[in-house]
Amino acid sequence: MTFDIFALVIAAAALHAAWNLISKKAEAAAGHFVFSYRLFSVLVYAPWVVYILWSDGMHWSTAVVFFVALSSVLHLGYSLCLQWGYQAADLTVVYPIARGTGPLLSSLAAFMLLGERPSTYGILGIACVVVGILLIASGGNLRRFASPHARAGVLWGCFIGLFISAYTVADAYSVKVLLVAPVVLDWLSALGNVGLMAPRAWMRRAEMVQQMRGKWAYAAAVGILSPLAYILVLYAYRLGGQVSLIAPLRESSLMIATLAGFFILKERISIARISGCAVIVAGVVLLSS
Repeated sequence: MTFDIFALVIAAAALHAAWNLISKKAEAAAGHFVFSYRLFSVLVYAPWVVYILWSDGMHWSTAVVFFVALSSVLHLGYSLCLQWGYQAADLTVVYPIARGTGPLLSSLAAFMLLGERPSTYGILGIACVVVGILLIASGGNLRRFASPHARAGVLWGCFIGLFISAYTVADAYSVKVLLVAPVVLDWLSALGNVGLMAPRAWMRRAEMVQQMRGKWAYAAAVGILSPLAYILVLYAYRLGGQVSLIAPLRESSLMIATLAGFFILKERISIARISGCAVIVAGVVLLSS
């Protein structure tokens, strides 16, 4: 993996951790918050998209339309299921499981569908990232998954991981093979999300205004940071980065979020979670080799 691709993905991971911390702090209803921050994304990034389309244009085809629509549906499913999962179970179970299964399934799909063949270091790096994420998720105690509440979190996490792997492979194909500009792809995906959720938002606008009171700044921040984090990843794919390596490297965001929770939010952190961060660091080093 070249240094520029590595730097793009690490920067994306930091931004991803930042917007997830903000999203957690917002504590708004799933559909209303997702609609709000996706609407902010559409408005904020529209000038950039107009500039790209004006200067470079865009080649439209049946395949491009299909994959843009697929991206929009998959990202909406991911966003809503993530919020629903947080309502059904603890964030400390749902988020790590989702971020652990996502890159693992993405890497397997890249091997089978995109014909990627990572090095031995790459495979070891993937394994380290997944193990590190599971250490952070379990806190070193697998029995915490024995309760029905925790098992619900595991199931939601695995389901969300399916969405992550699906949109990762589909979007990588869009920018690497169909040559859709990363900014345009993400913006069209967000626009599709807004269009799909707009009727519900309009019908429940009074409820949305009430539940989003005091949360609009959070929605604006997530609306700016979330697309930027993903656009950097898409550019890494565009530069030739392999999905099977970039997908797990993105999950260093969990390590960043864990450390931020310790230093910024003053949350308690166990030896197992510190070990999980160390294992992820080892995986990142191997993936960058």
